[in-house]
Amino acid sequence: MHGIHRIIFNRLLAAWVVVSLLNGAAVSWLGVSRIDGQLVALATTELLKTAAASLPLLDRAESGRIALNQLASDFVHQHAIAVEFRDRNRNKVAAAVNPLHADLEQEIRNQAYSFPMDDDQHFKKFTVDGQIVLRVVVPVKDPAVVPVKDLAEGIAGYVEETFLIDQETLDRLRHEMMVTLLVVLFVVTLTTICLYPVILSLNRDVIRYSDDLLKGNVELMEVLGSAIAKRDATTNIHNFRVASYAVRLAEKVGLNDDEIRDLIAGAFLHDVGKIGISDNILLKPGPLDADELEIMKTHVTLGVDILRKSEWLQRARDVVEYHHERFDGSGYIMGLAGEAIPVNARIFTIVDVFDALTSKRPYKEAFPFAQAMTILQQGVGTRFDPRLAAIFAGIAEDLFREVSSTPEEVVELRLHALIAKYFFASH
Repeated sequence: MHGIHRIIFNRLLAAWVVVSLLNGAAVSWLGVSRIDGQLVALATTELLKTAAASLPLLDRAESGRIALNQLASDFVHQHAIAVEFRDRNRNKVAAAVNPLHADLEQEIRNQAYSFPMDDDQHFKKFTVDGQIVLRVVVPVKDPAVVPVKDLAEGIAGYVEETFLIDQETLDRLRHEMMVTLLVVLFVVTLTTICLYPVILSLNRDVIRYSDDLLKGNVELMEVLGSAIAKRDATTNIHNFRVASYAVRLAEKVGLNDDEIRDLIAGAFLHDVGKIGISDNILLKPGPLDADELEIMKTHVTLGVDILRKSEWLQRARDVVEYHHERFDGSGYIMGLAGEAIPVNARIFTIVDVFDALTSKRPYKEAFPFAQAMTILQQGVGTRFDPRLAAIFAGIAEDLFREVSSTPEEVVELRLHALIAKYFFASH
């Protein structure tokens, strides 16, 4: 599977898992609440009928209690484990226990329980000996009852029922909840599957636009570097060679891809500030005098100022700003020393000087490879990082032979292959 397909798939899968879990939890919670509500509704329907029948009996004396006890007995023989009647002060006035569940009722009574103190319907579900039990309290309302202090108007008493939830009813309600849960999961899954091609298509557009933008930035880097290089020479082969050398050395050193991308940009733009140096200094065939040298040094600050105009070109800044620093601290413009100099600048300094030594310039002929390496070695520890110089010495001859014997067009093609590898391979 292609990288971007895998990324989108993994992220959608993660989103599907999260959404499914959240929806599953929500559906389960609502399902349990719905089951409880339906169970209470089933219990309350019959209980309200019993409550209505108890209303004329709650305020009677002994005859009323006898009648209520009979009413409770009739009810438990039909449905419940136990039924209690209480007066408006919450005092028990009658009760009955189903003989079939006497042991279970005793176990229930042993559990901590306090009668509700408000005048709303209440229910509590719990498990006893592996069986699900529901206790429901229903107020008996009578609009004719005179209000009593601290009691709600119209409350004549209370009926409390404790009953077993039969397995058939419970299974039916659980089945309904599972169906709802499966429907929700199916909808989430179907939505995720439908989103995959949509997101993939949108992502392709984003990648295409991103690639176009990146290509434009790389082309800007090459064009700007080429324009500066051609002020020194008739071609920009110096940029091609020095960028190739720099990448190969960076790979040998073990820099990561992002650092190498910055190094390539720096190799093309290292002398971008020379656009502000006059030709009579830049193209002077002989050595520069002290004043001219000071003017030439300003190309570093000019280059940094130019890069500041583009956030993308800022990646070249380490090379542009520090490639004239020396390892012993005697360079310009900051006078940095050792590893305080960014590694890309230290790498570039080595390959830039090597290419300058082995290339023909307006003021000099090209040095042979052996002589160039001797001069390079003389700068180790003063101008160059000893560790990086030693690594370069191990690959320099092969690199020089490869580049020097290759036509300019081939050098350019190879460099473009490196640019594609580090700038576009992940797209």
